[in-house]
Amino acid sequence: MKKNLYFLPLGGTGEIGMNLNLYGWGPQKNPSWIMVDLGVMFGEHRAPGVDLVTPDPSFIEEKKDQLLGIVLTHAHEDHLGGIPYLWNRLGCKVYATPFAVSILQRKLSEFNLNDKIEIIEVELGSKFSIGPFNLEMISLTHSIPEPNAIAIRTPAGTVLHTGDWKFDPEPITGEAVNQNFLSELGSKGVKAIVCDSTNVFSPGHSGSEGELEKNLFNLASNCNGKVVIACFASNVARLTTISKVAISTNRKVVLAGRSLWRIEAAARENGYLSDIPNFLKEEEVQYINDENLLIICTGSQGEPRAALSRISEGNHRYISVGEGDRVVFSSKIIPGNEKAIADLQNSLIRRGVEVITENDALIHVSGHPNRGELTKMYQYIKPEIAIPVHGEIRHLKKHAALARECQVKNTFVIENGTIVCLGPDEPSIVEHVTSGRLSYEGNRLVPITGKLVKNRTKALYSGFAVITVLYNIKGELVTDPQITTTGLLNDGDDEIIHEIFTSVRSIIENLSGPELKKDATVNNAVRLTTRRIFRTRLNKNAMVKVHLLRL
Repeated sequence: MKKNLYFLPLGGTGEIGMNLNLYGWGPQKNPSWIMVDLGVMFGEHRAPGVDLVTPDPSFIEEKKDQLLGIVLTHAHEDHLGGIPYLWNRLGCKVYATPFAVSILQRKLSEFNLNDKIEIIEVELGSKFSIGPFNLEMISLTHSIPEPNAIAIRTPAGTVLHTGDWKFDPEPITGEAVNQNFLSELGSKGVKAIVCDSTNVFSPGHSGSEGELEKNLFNLASNCNGKVVIACFASNVARLTTISKVAISTNRKVVLAGRSLWRIEAAARENGYLSDIPNFLKEEEVQYINDENLLIICTGSQGEPRAALSRISEGNHRYISVGEGDRVVFSSKIIPGNEKAIADLQNSLIRRGVEVITENDALIHVSGHPNRGELTKMYQYIKPEIAIPVHGEIRHLKKHAALARECQVKNTFVIENGTIVCLGPDEPSIVEHVTSGRLSYEGNRLVPITGKLVKNRTKALYSGFAVITVLYNIKGELVTDPQITTTGLLNDGDDEIIHEIFTSVRSIIENLSGPELKKDATVNNAVRLTTRRIFRTRLNKNAMVKVHLLRL
């Protein structure tokens, strides 16, 4: 039976976040699969109450006996954060390099899963096999330690899955990318590259982490008050740079935010931050003069429960800011967070704080490749096929055009749920399968497009009312209907309530005996009438729930 090589994204293609990629080898109806990354996405502005979203793994869950393992490219949440939530649906081994293992183990301990999941630690640059797949971890650079591309070798050819990457000539953690190795890989023949698209609209080079120290030094040295620097917790290189700045400006470094402490512990466990003094805890702020204090904190994206938001609102137990203090946003704005970040910065400015962003000075560089780096990667790898991932559709189309400019013969602009046959024959799209998003609700996962989230969203924007009707067997109301509303009525809206009561009473009195015995008929009549009143009087298409009680 003929065997083929397949690629199938279930998350992270057509969107940025919650990456889930599958590679298959074998007959079309029954291939063996490996998964590369299993991430999450935080928040969903169109779905209130949704704090965490995962990809829907239904396709591979139904075939989990054919899933041989999960391989992680690196330790960012959008690449490994889904494992605690989805592993019980998959039940396979997890392969990762040491830093990612440390981060994952800490996450799993919060879910009491450490003893249930078999984690295989693989060394940087190592080669190993999972079933018919021969894999090689290739060290790149990114905004977290140990980012890996994976060379996936099969009888149909080699696929280079880049993960998140950039070419940083001066990385603060890890080594610069061995570009000669990539060139050698390309010279041996690469069937396909599956590549990061995040910065495809940005020309030139993404910049180096090593370029930031000078400007951060200037910002810390010419401030007479506290210096607060907000950055992504996982950026160990940035923690290193900021710590060096603190030493050279005679400031002590305080970490504010639990995620920073988790990253710090994992980093030291793996030999990073070895030349950096121990950080101070938040409660130690009171013993240090403002001019000798540098605080690294979470919350650069305006997250409401993060340290910086609490500081800006004056609600932090130990840390306060005001006139003479400086807050530096050593981060970019993730699309969708613009309003939250603006509100946070406005709150800080009202307290007299000077706010510095990447618009004011070079204080942040991206962890993803700009167009110049993408072009160089294509020159090294010379793939037959390019599949852009890690981007919205606009990123993917732009990336595919760039790949064609780099003489790549076949490009595929696909989204989650599309299966591409990569070889051995001419590449083609062969099938579209179930994909989607799941919302983590308390202790369960539900479809984000399902009834629960839809009803909550409708109630938020349109209001919600519960009408309770108590009537006897003769069709007579025993008492006035009871109405409870959320987000609809103000004090003094008695006229609307009276209209609802009158209309409901009229409905009950005018229904025939047989109709009164049918709950569905009574319920529907009361609900539609109540909704009509809200629509007419308030221009709101309210959700209405009717409770019927008979005596």
